[in-house]
Amino acid sequence: MKLTAAIRRKFRVRNKLKKISKGDRLRLSISRSTKNISAQIIDDKSHATILSASSNEKEMRSMKKNKTDISVLVAEKLAKKAQEKKISKIYFDRGIYKYHGRVKVFAETLRKNGMKF
Repeated sequence: MKLTAAIRRKFRVRNKLKKISKGDRLRLSISRSTKNISAQIIDDKSHATILSASSNEKEMRSMKKNKTDISVLVAEKLAKKAQEKKISKIYFDRGIYKYHGRVKVFAETLRKNGMKF
């Protein structure tokens, strides 16, 4: 089976993060589509999702904003949930997406709200 470039890129990024990870940080995985963006904070030791936020949730769907503004709102919501659970250090897993556009705005908003990666 031949792997596509996107799948190879995803494995390359995730494997680098997992090699660096010593277990003291959690992984923030981001996924985006043409209309929505979502993120999860994952514990790789127990293979469990701790927190998640998405633009596809009920209160976000009702907002009529552009995609960049929605990315900012989702990042603020995720950062607020993480602060409630006292999570501040994470690894940012961009997956197959370039650190550009909505992904970059998402990451910068998380940094402004106290997340360290």
